[in-house]
Amino acid sequence: MASWHRLGAREELLGRVPCAIKLERQQIALFHHDGRFRAIGNRCNHKGGPLCEGEVRGEFVMCPWHAWEYSVVTGKGPAGYEAEAVPVFAVEERADGVYLDSDPVSPRHLVRHEPHPLTVLTTRPAGAPPRVLGLSTTAMDALNPRFSTSDHLLGVALDHARLRLGAETRLIRLNELQFRPCEGNYSKAAHACTWPCAITERDPEDQLTGVYEGLVQWADVVLVATPIRWGQASALYHRMAERLNCIQNQITIHNRCLIGRKVAAFIVTGGQDNVQGVVGSLLTFWAELGFHFPQFPFIAHSRGWDAEDMETNVRVVQASDALAMAAGELAERAVGMLAERPWITQYGPPVDRRAGIVSFNVEGVHPHDVAQILDFEGVAIRAGHHCCQPLMRRLGVLATNRASFYLYTLPEDVERLVAAVDLAKARLG
Repeated sequence: MASWHRLGAREELLGRVPCAIKLERQQIALFHHDGRFRAIGNRCNHKGGPLCEGEVRGEFVMCPWHAWEYSVVTGKGPAGYEAEAVPVFAVEERADGVYLDSDPVSPRHLVRHEPHPLTVLTTRPAGAPPRVLGLSTTAMDALNPRFSTSDHLLGVALDHARLRLGAETRLIRLNELQFRPCEGNYSKAAHACTWPCAITERDPEDQLTGVYEGLVQWADVVLVATPIRWGQASALYHRMAERLNCIQNQITIHNRCLIGRKVAAFIVTGGQDNVQGVVGSLLTFWAELGFHFPQFPFIAHSRGWDAEDMETNVRVVQASDALAMAAGELAERAVGMLAERPWITQYGPPVDRRAGIVSFNVEGVHPHDVAQILDFEGVAIRAGHHCCQPLMRRLGVLATNRASFYLYTLPEDVERLVAAVDLAKARLG
């Protein structure tokens, strides 16, 4: 049944188009094409961008967020993409003005697209070795490479993690990747900055995908190495950091943290000073992404502004056992923090004043769910308020888990408890 609405006088609307119109529950984009008013749904099928604000090229309007196109006449996409369509609405010019029927002539049609691989989040199996990702951000001529002090120490740290700590390691050199700069979609609208990055979705040749996969899906620990360039982190680091805004923006607009239970640490070197300023910026940014940090989360080497003899600087770093040891210890602190499970909150007095009871909670998992998973694994604990509701209110929790130990408890029992808690976090956290 038709439901016509007067939009206004013809001359008035000609001065406004393209424009958005809200009628009943419909968001409509009004255009004037080929001598006639045309109306289609205003929300792009991709991420909901406002089509009325897009650039019109002939019959097609381009979404201002991510450049999807639709015909203002048929609502369909261009050749090859006709199955993707937004609603089309009938418009009539009458003696007293322009009218629109809010019941669409043709409906919206959404094509089912396979999820992008980056949207499929994974968890490390319980008991698997930690995964350490090294990010080299130094730039150099690939045909005429030079010695990099930050890369050297990053290599030492990764070797230590692999050979001494039993970790899986992976190295990504930004200098070897071809990736486009951030296009600033968040400046258009908060929801225009998407996960995965719109550039990654549209351009299969963009090589930052490996960085995204490494940070969000693969790594447990990330070691970022950068030289100091004029008192700042490297230009390649900043170029990458701009593109990582799509990770942080998921927290801002969806309250969704893509970085869970991951640790970051840093290696900063250079012939110039300002180590504290560079590291402070690194810590702030990576904390905003959701990373945790170990105690003493960086190592650095700088000989100051008055020591610009880089040949000497290179020799110092190459020959320094102290720096090599510090790089290994940095990796050990970062991996060690992962082993300490920062997502577990313990309650109670210090160990030397505690009986054979451990009360704890697992971040993001209700205590009753933790107890149920542990029960499935043959581990018996208590979960609830333990008849001490006033204490629960003081702690700011509804309930806790409680594991009890006695003379008959074996080391193997403790190992099963820890493995079962890891499983509960992996499944439900």
